[in-house]
Amino acid sequence: MENPHEHLRIKSVPVSDVEQFNDLLRYVFQVTNQDLIESGYEEGELVHAKQPILEKSDVIGWYNQAQLISQLAIYPCHVNIHGQIFKMAGLTGVGTYPEYAGHGLMHELVKVGLKRMRSHQQWISYLYPYSIPFYRKKGWEIMSDHLTFDIRDTQLPKQVPLKGYVERKEIDDPDIFKTYDRFAHQTHGAMIRDQLAWDEYWRWENEEERTAAIYYDENNEPIGYVIYWIAEEVFHIKEMIYLKQEARIGLWNFISAHYSMVTHVKGHIYKDEPIAFLLDDGDIKETIAPYFMARIVDVAEFLKVYPFDNVDVGIDFHFEITDPLATWNNGIFGLHFDPDGSFQLSDQAIGSAVKCDIQTLTTMLMSYQRPSYLQQIERLDADRASIRNLERLIPMETPYFSDYF
Repeated sequence: MENPHEHLRIKSVPVSDVEQFNDLLRYVFQVTNQDLIESGYEEGELVHAKQPILEKSDVIGWYNQAQLISQLAIYPCHVNIHGQIFKMAGLTGVGTYPEYAGHGLMHELVKVGLKRMRSHQQWISYLYPYSIPFYRKKGWEIMSDHLTFDIRDTQLPKQVPLKGYVERKEIDDPDIFKTYDRFAHQTHGAMIRDQLAWDEYWRWENEEERTAAIYYDENNEPIGYVIYWIAEEVFHIKEMIYLKQEARIGLWNFISAHYSMVTHVKGHIYKDEPIAFLLDDGDIKETIAPYFMARIVDVAEFLKVYPFDNVDVGIDFHFEITDPLATWNNGIFGLHFDPDGSFQLSDQAIGSAVKCDIQTLTTMLMSYQRPSYLQQIERLDADRASIRNLERLIPMETPYFSDYF
């Protein structure tokens, strides 16, 4: 019997196939014309809007002759990992038409994609998972959370006198970009946004329904902002960032000033900030869910530039890593620490062994989960001394990531 898939081929997806790329995305994720209209798109505008992404991204697909049937896009980004800026491969646009599902097409695409990421020196990859189990099998692991909250008008914080002030601005005001850039360069996990990243940040939202409020300190310097909209007596917060606690208080002063206009304030937080603890009446409704996943693409190269803490007191050890797809990550990675605070990486089994898979290594080095907890749930195999060493070496900063692609 003839193999129905023998004519399928993997190749790069050219920009000229942008309509096929978008048709596949819309089919797989069931994006309707009504969804597009509600997001502010006119007919045919999404194809035009996505074209710059294809021009900048590394898009790979399976073709049945001239028809694109399975695809993924690797979006080039930069992120802050504990103060070190890394090239990051944003995996997006993943999909296969259902009649071609179950034949390992995506498995092979991801393997090719990982090789492309490695060749572009993208030592880490992020993605938004439509299925956490699916991507865990491919080597990704949860690295950040998305918290939502609902505060009643009677629970809003009281006004606090400050020397700064708030101004309402358009969402594309230069002070928004300036403030976010400062924030991202001092916040672990955050995306360093270029113009294309900002375009993606707004992709599925109607910008006309958003407003920005910027907090300026007494020197007229922007040090925080909130992006919001008000509908049906609810103040909706899309994102609030601040460089100092003064800006946090000032922005909540601004929100509380809407007391007579709203009955609830609902919003989003992208790290484990204890908002309930900061309120006088902390009896609020909060929900938390996993948000983004990450994957180390090349363990050796990632470790070489990873900003370990306390390297001057580090104890030699070695990782023993297993990886389901990237064969170059399967093996031993020895770390030798010098008294002067430097360290060397080798393929020798020096010191004690720390055994784990690529998923566990990623979530641990991203500081989403701590070594002691990962050992407790048997995701990490190491002796007590190695766990104490890892707790000292890995910075204590949980990731913040509010983007979507």
